[in-house]
Amino acid sequence: MKKINIGGVPEHFNLAWYLTLKNGEYKEENINLRWHDYYGGTGAMCKALRNKEIDLAVILTEGIIKDIIAGNPSKIVQTFVQTPLVWGIHVAADSPFKTIEDIKGTRAAISRYGSGSHLMAYINAENHDWDLKSDLNFEVIKDLDGAVKGLTEGAADYFMWEKFTTKPLVDNGTFRRIGNCPTPWPCFVIAAREEFIENNPEELKTILEIINNTTLDFKDIPSIDKTIANRYEQQLEDVQEWLSITEWSQSLIDKDTVMKTQKELLALDIIPEIADYDELIFRV
Repeated sequence: MKKINIGGVPEHFNLAWYLTLKNGEYKEENINLRWHDYYGGTGAMCKALRNKEIDLAVILTEGIIKDIIAGNPSKIVQTFVQTPLVWGIHVAADSPFKTIEDIKGTRAAISRYGSGSHLMAYINAENHDWDLKSDLNFEVIKDLDGAVKGLTEGAADYFMWEKFTTKPLVDNGTFRRIGNCPTPWPCFVIAAREEFIENNPEELKTILEIINNTTLDFKDIPSIDKTIANRYEQQLEDVQEWLSITEWSQSLIDKDTVMKTQKELLALDIIPEIADYDELIFRV
């Protein structure tokens, strides 16, 4: 049985992976797929791909594009979630900041440089016509727990993270959400190390077929909203709202989307150049 390591955030987007693993669907195909939670998000997974700790990652589109251009020997093999990610903009419950304009020039908590929380701070700044050099400051906090500590203790001023993941922290009075910022592109893709793609083409194809079979009808799984609410400690109505605005994908990210994402990243000075589509993707 071939052991293959995959990484992702421990969030509701990835429940389909948990279900297919629990059902033993990969083992039936002689694949020992091992899931690893990355609480540090995209930056941590980019590092893990480079270090060969994982073979595959379910990762933010903008983060992996940036890291492949920066030399990560990986390729995007498929879009996983087609719809944008809605990032909530959060401050501590007792913070004096009430609006997005209030946080201009203050310190954004980010999990690490190159992470989604880092890149989306630029997108938010651009959306509000801030000066990207003088109005953005960063404090590295590693993960969600670090953000709670950082904002509560005043080490940072605001924090951007997926709106529904942080909703329990808004509900319990740890954070206040002062706005939202959707990604201007499909949010999650599946990336694989080039060496893994080369050596395991059939296994890669099989893994994608299994996960796609589940995401295709994910919303029709009986009581899926209750399962998500219980597993991720979320309110049922929040889960139902999230399901209503989320669409999975079973196909490769298209050239126009990749180019649009790169143009945005280049304009924000996050990437030094625009790469060819074929340098970033692999057709399974």
